[in-house]
Amino acid sequence: MSGVNGRPLGRRTFVLGSAAAAGTAALTGPLATTASAASFGWSDDGSNYVVDTGASLVFKVSKTNGDLTSLVYKGTEYQGYGGKNSHVESGLGTSTVTIAQSGSTILISVAYGTLKHYYAARSGENNVYLWTNKADSSVSATRYIVRVKAGLFLNDEPDSYTYAPTVIESADVFEKSDGQTRAKHYSKLRVMDYDYIGWTTGSVGLWIVRSNHEKASGGPFYRSLLRHQSADGGGLYEILYYGENQTESERYGLQGPYVIALTDGGAPSSALYPGTLTTSWADSLGISGYVAASGRGKVAGVGISGRNTAYAYTVGLANSTAQYWGSARASDGYFTIGSVLPGTYTLTVFKGELAVFATSVTVTAGGTTTLNTIAIPSSNDPGNASAIWRINNWDGTPGGFKNADLMTYAHPSDVRAASWTGNVVIGSGTETSAFPCYLWKDVNSGIIVYFKLTAAQAAAAHTLRIGVTTAYANGRPQVVVNDTWTSAVPSPPTQPSTRSLTVGSYRGNNYTFTYSVPASAWLTDTSAYNTLKIYVASGSGTTSFLSAGTSIDAIDLLA
Repeated sequence: MSGVNGRPLGRRTFVLGSAAAAGTAALTGPLATTASAASFGWSDDGSNYVVDTGASLVFKVSKTNGDLTSLVYKGTEYQGYGGKNSHVESGLGTSTVTIAQSGSTILISVAYGTLKHYYAARSGENNVYLWTNKADSSVSATRYIVRVKAGLFLNDEPDSYTYAPTVIESADVFEKSDGQTRAKHYSKLRVMDYDYIGWTTGSVGLWIVRSNHEKASGGPFYRSLLRHQSADGGGLYEILYYGENQTESERYGLQGPYVIALTDGGAPSSALYPGTLTTSWADSLGISGYVAASGRGKVAGVGISGRNTAYAYTVGLANSTAQYWGSARASDGYFTIGSVLPGTYTLTVFKGELAVFATSVTVTAGGTTTLNTIAIPSSNDPGNASAIWRINNWDGTPGGFKNADLMTYAHPSDVRAASWTGNVVIGSGTETSAFPCYLWKDVNSGIIVYFKLTAAQAAAAHTLRIGVTTAYANGRPQVVVNDTWTSAVPSPPTQPSTRSLTVGSYRGNNYTFTYSVPASAWLTDTSAYNTLKIYVASGSGTTSFLSAGTSIDAIDLLA
């Protein structure tokens, strides 16, 4: 067998995203090294398969359970904290683990019941390619976690809790002595916002480059934990399925490749990014569930009309087995979404994060489904309705409201948060910035909006709309106008059942509550302020920031 164990690494240069062609022979077992890098190959130390990439990286995989037990880059061990290995979920247990080499590729295959997991190395690259195929619910596998030794990458990012010793919620949200909060949930990022996550010292970088998430759930705007650091080390995640504030059922099938990439301190090569990575070298490796480029299709749209050009538009594809997305071009709405598995999908156009159009498309292997210009009906965008007044814009997010940006990387109790109470006055110019992004039954229920009406406006009935993006414990708005007219308690829409507002996520199911307010509710004195009190109704939840709550998108009174 080729390869080494326990001796100094070979050549010190590194290659990221190598485009070197792979051999196409089927993997049949241990073969002699044929790669150009002299040290490229693998060995067996009795407990682990040891892979030398022929660059600056040597890693080990347990022959017993498929754990990644060692990750040595330029002579330094990065794997391990708290005595734990890197692995799927919390470790698979006794598995069937095999290794084979074909030309410039080494593949380690792990089988645990119906679950299949893979590690691949390419000659001359400081990368570990991973795939995970969860075929059904018989195996708990919702993540792959790279566990990194303590002290190698020091930081105090929002998703770190090394310096935040006080637990303030559910044993996973912490507070520092200065009142700032930290949690592994607080990444700031939606899935579509990042290609990789990790750490750098300036001279060494350790990253996970995410997959295209075609078999994950939640869509392009979903937020989940990505990494964390604690006193005993750090973790980098590829999330296969995350239940926190989740809007979709779990999808099954092959996810990957996602990549553990080590660099000289810089970002991983853009050639590894989702949508860019070319893995034709993996087509013949026999990976369970793998579909080559030739077995995939594409959707292209010539444009989208009826857009509000002040907003970014995203196009998503989703069905029960896969999800994809792409950005619409700002100038005309042109979009393309490639590498799509064959099937029929719901195509949704999002203004910001608000769905404003949906249709059905069918994708075929090797084909391009071309769509004529999509015309968004004016009535589909609530922002097009004529309003007497409006607080914030209809874009499916609480962005612009008080504390909205902070809440993607901090707990509501964080010292940096502005007061969650305080009323607003229409016409003040601060209506949006003064209105809190979240409302809770036990924190700021009953917030008041003051506004004036003309005589003509006060003589007519009007529709009040409150848009929400998610809710916790069935929190939903009930309104009182001028202390004389009270709306019915609306039925709760379908929302995730887990925590949301306290773990950095407002992304649930957008929903618009409408209230038909009769003319008799308005004040006839045009110089007087009408009052709108917004309460949070629910019989669920506990106290404080875990009482029933909801995230607000926009509020308006229609003309």
